[in-house]
Amino acid sequence: MSLATQPLTHARLTRDIDTPGLATLDGYRAWGGYRALEKALAMTPAEICQVVSDSGLTGRGGAGFPTGRKWSLMPADKHPRYLVCNADESEPGTFKDRHLMERNPHLVLEGLVIAARAVEADQAFIYVRGEYAEIQSILEACLDEARAAGLVGDNILGSDWNLEVVIHGGAGAYICGEENALLESLAGNRGRPRPKPPFFPAAIGVYDAPTALNNVETLANVPFIVEHGPDEFKSVGTEKSTGTRLVCLSGHVKRPGVYEVPQGIPMTGLIEDLGGGMLDGKTLKAVQPGGSSSQFLTAEQVRDCTMDAESIRSLGSMAGSGAVIVIADDQCIVEYASRLGDFYYRESCGKCTPCREGTFWHSRVLRRIEAGTGREEDIDLMVDVCNNIDGKSLCALGEAAAWPIRSVVQQFTDDFRAHVEAHACPYGNVAVNPGIPAIQEIPLETPHPAEAPGLADAGDVEPREDASEPAETPAPRRRPGPMGEKAAHLLGVDDDD
Repeated sequence: MSLATQPLTHARLTRDIDTPGLATLDGYRAWGGYRALEKALAMTPAEICQVVSDSGLTGRGGAGFPTGRKWSLMPADKHPRYLVCNADESEPGTFKDRHLMERNPHLVLEGLVIAARAVEADQAFIYVRGEYAEIQSILEACLDEARAAGLVGDNILGSDWNLEVVIHGGAGAYICGEENALLESLAGNRGRPRPKPPFFPAAIGVYDAPTALNNVETLANVPFIVEHGPDEFKSVGTEKSTGTRLVCLSGHVKRPGVYEVPQGIPMTGLIEDLGGGMLDGKTLKAVQPGGSSSQFLTAEQVRDCTMDAESIRSLGSMAGSGAVIVIADDQCIVEYASRLGDFYYRESCGKCTPCREGTFWHSRVLRRIEAGTGREEDIDLMVDVCNNIDGKSLCALGEAAAWPIRSVVQQFTDDFRAHVEAHACPYGNVAVNPGIPAIQEIPLETPHPAEAPGLADAGDVEPREDASEPAETPAPRRRPGPMGEKAAHLLGVDDDD
């Protein structure tokens, strides 16, 4: 089907999703549920993997890696092995997985069980975001029903195949959306990433055993593919971005929500037709097409963009988690960026230096610019800090923090310069990021990160002009930069911290 003739919506995962009782086993079976599992039990694991691979299904959690290829990376005949469903949906602007788990949890469970058979897993887990306590209760009730009906546990549907499923609640940490941090948390350790190599989950995952890790929406697509075949799955979408995608539309639109769309529809169609257009007749300024970690697109770029990974990538951004955040022209983009900087600073686990120190400087300098005490060189400083995080952090959180900040500074440099030149926010009715009300009092003489203890280039320490002997290397600090007591207090940072 050509993109020109594709409808704007195509309900597969969301078909009849508002039907009363769909979240129950009886309601799901009446919807057609678990027929795909019956078919999968008559297939070999290799056959299931091949069908999914032929469908072109890619990960829906952010990275977009081909699902069938990911499963094929599991080493042969090495047990125990595990399958993990990543339901730690913490990306700002993203709420599609919650929608599925709340309204049709058996679809997610059926996809999980089929995927576990495909990778020959001995046990499966659903790792649920810590803040999703109600969703966890829904999933546990769903699992109890499935176990009582012989759909999970020993001898599934009378076969000789067994699979135990565990629902595991997280503790509320954004970093646990990263695969290795999630697996560490699942194993009972602190949720922090591990270096790759050697810790590729397919080889060394949870409990240091081979592990396949997939997003909620990714697994929810598996029953349709197994039951209807890869060709039917590919009948919508584009050649490289097949099937439908759940899109979380939010921001300055009249009808925010979750929309299931064929990949490849125009982004303007999503915003103007499905979203009802801009809120209160506002003018579009920018869009983040893949969640808060994606690069910004300008209004002009949006007109040329379609909702598929290739088109979005060609414009310098990414499809990410499918969260489309729409920003109007009366929104102070600097204040918005400041909130992003605060979020990633607070969610950084602190394990690696580029992310720990870089996100601190993002938060600090963006607040300073927004408050009207920024300097002209702060604009280039933000890009420098981003460049020193991108590609240098232990996991993708550092890049998630750097990409949107660098993008917004480069795309909307005039907005940042206007704050510097006016010594205030030009959007007079927009409050400064309220997290630190008195941030304006941070002194202008705050040093460049390269001049601060902990961030200087490695090497010999230059002698101080006022010292007869070389200066000693400063003691390591968790946060960089000398600051007065007042500024430290305002930032919530103690000098001994």
